[in-house]
Amino acid sequence: MQNHGVATGLARRGRRLTDQETEEKMLEAAIAMVSRTGLTVGLDHISFEEIIHEADVSRSAAYRRWPYKDLFLFDLVKELAKDATPTTILKDETELMRRIVAEHLDWLETAENRHRLGIELFRQLALIDYQAMYGSPRWRTYIALHATVVSLADGELRDQVQAALADSERGRVARVAIAWEQLAGVFGYRLRPELGASFETLATLLSASMHGLIVIAMSLPEVAAFSAQASPFGTTAPAEWSLAGLGIASIATAFLEPDPSIEWDAERVENLRQALSSWVLAST
Repeated sequence: MQNHGVATGLARRGRRLTDQETEEKMLEAAIAMVSRTGLTVGLDHISFEEIIHEADVSRSAAYRRWPYKDLFLFDLVKELAKDATPTTILKDETELMRRIVAEHLDWLETAENRHRLGIELFRQLALIDYQAMYGSPRWRTYIALHATVVSLADGELRDQVQAALADSERGRVARVAIAWEQLAGVFGYRLRPELGASFETLATLLSASMHGLIVIAMSLPEVAAFSAQASPFGTTAPAEWSLAGLGIASIATAFLEPDPSIEWDAERVENLRQALSSWVLAST
């Protein structure tokens, strides 16, 4: 019987994927799905059949690579852990700094007003960072991964996931440290020498504060919505403060002080304006 040119099932399927190609397509599809919805603590909600469909691979190829769903989930957790700490959107941060400085250029003329400017930067940058992180499925995945690894049985998988999470976290802390060192240098601050601390120490505490507030807000939404009119940290004009702003500003002011070696003259102010026009923070 002739098929009149209609492709057979075998022809429609095309070239058979290698195990490596199947693995890559399946993991990519699963990570894309998790990125859209966030990872819950535990893995039971992840549908192996749905991932097969989204990855556009054959069921036989998927089950050849992973005979059991649990084997796939183990590989998925390890892959997610490799890049577990997502970054914030820094274009908005840089634009916000430019706007704040442009609106308060006269504050650069005295030490008291430069302090006010620094506090205002901390207040607004903390809020924009927190809002971006709190609303991000990738951050929910990050938090869930840390909870998931605790539930894993002792063994090679748990060791591998913990090692991947540790590498990812160290990378993020390093990026945050670079960003704050840049920020301090541009605005004439230095680490308080009596603390014997580094920017990595500061970055660790800043990250821990943000992460803790996000975790708490998942069960207490009022934490994310907190707002109070206040004038803390030596400022005089009341402003609207979030918990993130209070946390970040309190840590930053404890660690940073004006650098006495810097002279704030007209040239310094102009250099600051030019630096902000082209400056982009290191990725945090």
